[in-house]
Amino acid sequence: MRKLTVRTIESLVKARIPGLTGDGEGLYFQISKTGGTSWVYRYKIAGKARTMGLGRYPETGLAQAREKAAEARKASKVGVDPLAARDAERERQQVEAEREQLRIVEERAAMERAKLRDINFKTVAADYIAVHRAGWKNAKHVQQWENTLATYAEPIIGHLPTYEVTTEHLLEILQPIWAEKTETANRVRNRIELILDAAKARRLRDGENPARWRGHLDKLLPKRSKIQPVVHHTALPWPELPAFMAELTKYDAPSYKAIRLTILTACRTSEVLNATWEEVDLQARAWTIATSRMKAGKEHRVPLSDAALDVLASLQRIEGSPYLFPGQRPGRPLSNLAMLMTLRRMGRGDLTMHGFRSTFRDWAAENTHYPREVCELALAHTVATGTEAAYWRGDVFEKRRALMADWAAYATTAPTTKIIQGDFKRA
Repeated sequence: MRKLTVRTIESLVKARIPGLTGDGEGLYFQISKTGGTSWVYRYKIAGKARTMGLGRYPETGLAQAREKAAEARKASKVGVDPLAARDAERERQQVEAEREQLRIVEERAAMERAKLRDINFKTVAADYIAVHRAGWKNAKHVQQWENTLATYAEPIIGHLPTYEVTTEHLLEILQPIWAEKTETANRVRNRIELILDAAKARRLRDGENPARWRGHLDKLLPKRSKIQPVVHHTALPWPELPAFMAELTKYDAPSYKAIRLTILTACRTSEVLNATWEEVDLQARAWTIATSRMKAGKEHRVPLSDAALDVLASLQRIEGSPYLFPGQRPGRPLSNLAMLMTLRRMGRGDLTMHGFRSTFRDWAAENTHYPREVCELALAHTVATGTEAAYWRGDVFEKRRALMADWAAYATTAPTTKIIQGDFKRA
């Protein structure tokens, strides 16, 4: 029996009296204490009274409320709780909505991954160089990376997504230059390996790295040692050093003095040429080379012998230049070819500057009793790794000072003096 009409409902709304007004068969028009209006259906299921909301008024009109009540009544008559059924349906719809949302998100992510995975090798290589540029020592190193990849790798794999790069591609790149340009070929291989490892870390490729040497390419290409003998830097035999040093002292040009300081400190050419006055502490008789300028990436203190200090005292300081050995170009040090050209002018084009470090090491090994670690630290070599490194945190500076003093004394010995094995030995 239907008791409510649209006019009755409008009157109830105007009156705003809280309570329930029945329409019949369990349907009620409800006015809350705060004045809100809505429809409810009251019923019993398994002897338990239940109240089910059917919607707000006027969004849900009288006719629509009666339809919803009729559906709920039909369900309750067959033992189905309409409220529980509605909650279950809402939950199902929520789950479906969440699944659909997840599907959309995953689909978009898959599309993004697909786009990323299609980034070609050339782009990934450029990204790798850009990220690591700050950690590399100089612009020349960056240029070498760019040039070797552009010359050898990019023509073959530059256009490919990194996940498509295979062992066959690596062999196509390396085989033509492996025998003739072995060192260059190995650097290209190593650089491709690093780039592909970075691509894998970025999820741009999966699986093994086709540029890996050990356990992979070593089975397909001959070892470098089999096709390219190791070429050592030509070194002056240590017994000939005093005569060579005496010849150097006859000349006052900066390049000759740079060679003398390089020999007396056993340092690398670049370390000497880029040395600045700010690095030198004459009072402490020490020269400190910053981490950024060292091959091993670790600060190196060099003890300065009397002979080394004499070389420094003879140098002319140029206003506006921080370098011990200023070049002709303003703000630049002496060219890295200056010492090599000087050796050629002396008729010693057979020598290399790096070879003088070997001269020092041979002298120290054959003519002194200094421990191997002290000699290696004088060359700024790493003397230990892992657990053993914990015992070599210091740089044994004073022991190295004694070693370099002996080295300088030997190097500046008059060449006519007979050298007796053991003259400069220390217990």
